[in-house]
Amino acid sequence: MAELSADTGVPVPTIKYYLREGLLPPGRPVGRNQAEYGPAHVRRLKLVRALIEYGGLSIATARALVEYLDDPGISGGDLLGVAQLTVSAQHEPPPGPGRDAAERVVEDLLARMGWHDLREHPSLPTLIGVVVSLSELGREDMLPVLDDYAAAAERVAAADLTVVGDLEDRERAMEVVVLGTLLGDALFSSLRRLAQAHVTRRLHGPPADPDRCDEWRPSRSG
Repeated sequence: MAELSADTGVPVPTIKYYLREGLLPPGRPVGRNQAEYGPAHVRRLKLVRALIEYGGLSIATARALVEYLDDPGISGGDLLGVAQLTVSAQHEPPPGPGRDAAERVVEDLLARMGWHDLREHPSLPTLIGVVVSLSELGREDMLPVLDDYAAAAERVAAADLTVVGDLEDRERAMEVVVLGTLLGDALFSSLRRLAQAHVTRRLHGPPADPDRCDEWRPSRSG
């Protein structure tokens, strides 16, 4: 186990904890209270650490993902789906006429995009809730650009799946999908902010005081 810790940088107590929680398969017994760990353990331990430390997942969620990963009955394509569903947060909008109208807007959007069979996806209620909020804020003028957002999202999704590569490499597929969902959102958000700054300059010119760039920096007191 000391060698496994040295190869991965994960402390021995943490490795023992992951073993107890079923996140890491046991090593091959080679003696009393001793076990041998191979390259597969190194790779799985790095994945588990990424899921928990960098992806911010709970032990229970990480365990569920590992169980899916080790289930031979789940094909590579289905593995991508269950991994995404497991890490997708769901926010239910409150019932009422605003939600009913928002559901119709979203249903029409899915139909125009050809995104079929997604009624049970956990991200759908969140999208409906965003549309409800836009309407409540009097910003229905943003609804016509939903198609542009959806088209951009589809292009990003195609890029995501290109990165996944060979679905037979199940651990890589799990790693890319899960971390792509969690960290990819932050990546895309950063790129979007940069693009907004670029388009703002293109449409309205550079800031009057480029040394300050106050339009990008939060104000500071004191």
